[in-house]
Amino acid sequence: MKLKICGMNHNPEEVATLQPDYLGFIFWEPSSRYFSGEMPALPGSIKKVGVFVDAPLEEVLEKVGHYKLDAVQLHGKESVGFCQQLKDRFLSFPAQSRNPDIIKVFSIKDDFDFDVLKDYEEVCDYFLFDTKGKLPGGNGYTFDWSVLEKYSSDKPYFLSGGIGLDSKEKLQDFLNSPASKNCFAIDVNSKFETAPGLKNIDDLKVFIESLNSVRN
Repeated sequence: MKLKICGMNHNPEEVATLQPDYLGFIFWEPSSRYFSGEMPALPGSIKKVGVFVDAPLEEVLEKVGHYKLDAVQLHGKESVGFCQQLKDRFLSFPAQSRNPDIIKVFSIKDDFDFDVLKDYEEVCDYFLFDTKGKLPGGNGYTFDWSVLEKYSSDKPYFLSGGIGLDSKEKLQDFLNSPASKNCFAIDVNSKFETAPGLKNIDDLKVFIESLNSVRN
């Protein structure tokens, strides 16, 4: 089980010492966690994810090139065609570089029609399921994870949406259930902050310890 810590801004180097698998940087300007400026040097073991919301293709490609992103997370209404264009452009990257992964986000409230995923399976590497709310992400509350019992795809997915220290038992139960069969990673954000983009290291340490116990 992988861990992604999203909404990096004020203390990414400190968070990186915890060795998560992914760090997410938000490139959507209305977000209180919007990232700009220079990205600090990070260990090669940590994959950098750029989070976009209906951004133009060229903007995504510019950020991927500038920050050497390992993955892009599409948090808006990006079409299958857009994902295909992105995938095609990634294939034209220099042969010595690894093509970035494409993570397509879908928001869930009480129920979800998983049939909408079928056309995306060929153009995305992962799905991410988040809680439907007023904002594209970082709303701070969870959706009903039992909905994922209806997930029939083999595509690995990230589980996101309001996961915090108070989610430990619920998360353990979920990860021991059939619904988690294709759950590839846990994605945390706002529940581990003292301010938008400023992560609480002590709380993250406790959460990582509990996640490791489930992993093992």
